[in-house]
Amino acid sequence: MTTANANDTIIGIESFGDDAAPLILLAGGTTMLSWPDSLCECLAAGGRRVVRYDLRDSGESTTADPDAPVYTLRDLAADAAALVDALGGGPAHLAGIGVGGMVAQVAALEHPRAFSALTLVGTRAVAPGPDDDLPDHGQATMSRLFAHPMPDWTDREAVADYVAHGAEILGDDPVAARAIAVRIWDRTPSTAPAIQMANQLGMVFSKLDCTPRWRERLSEIEVPTLVVHGRCDSFFPVDNGEAIAREIPEARWLVLEQAATAIPDAAAGEVAAAMLALG
Repeated sequence: MTTANANDTIIGIESFGDDAAPLILLAGGTTMLSWPDSLCECLAAGGRRVVRYDLRDSGESTTADPDAPVYTLRDLAADAAALVDALGGGPAHLAGIGVGGMVAQVAALEHPRAFSALTLVGTRAVAPGPDDDLPDHGQATMSRLFAHPMPDWTDREAVADYVAHGAEILGDDPVAARAIAVRIWDRTPSTAPAIQMANQLGMVFSKLDCTPRWRERLSEIEVPTLVVHGRCDSFFPVDNGEAIAREIPEARWLVLEQAATAIPDAAAGEVAAAMLALG
């Protein structure tokens, strides 16, 4: 893991594969560890240079004030385009997961020359909140999540237990989630609650300016696009992904029948194959 300077911002990155191979850029949701090692390795084995990166206020990227971000969703999209430039691998295949999928959509619309393909995993085309025709977070799931008290963010084990419990509620593997939470905690530059929450939960996005809307512009995306969604996702229910796949011309649609919000290791090969098929 190292860093790169893009858009006047320090961005935490990790690379897999041959530096001379075509670039796949994985936008974290919010940290790079939202993308499983197994998927990165499969993509690299498929002849790609894979770079996963941390969004601002997470991991090794610039940390300012997660409670009051002065940047916008458009700035995060510009970071992605600038990072392609800094890495010298453009145009690149851009992929985003969760809130990183929102970054990726806007980046493809605002900086089309930087990207040759697009993969969107477990995300939606609106923020904040849903549109009337799209389901919001599952109410029962959110009630259970909010009923669980926040951990002591200075306590590594308490944070890991909290994340594992949340993963179980969401339908993800709690053992895998706990292991990732520990890795995220170890990479987080501070134990300050706001910074830990930004890394573990992406709470900064609830305070981020995401205007103007972009859903109505999805038909402008011209690059080959893959939309992936877990059938069991109650945070961004699957209809959100289906809507994106309908509205981006000729988008390919892949449902992971046993998955929720995370990409399970068991599905890494299937997802990698679908991404590599985009070219």
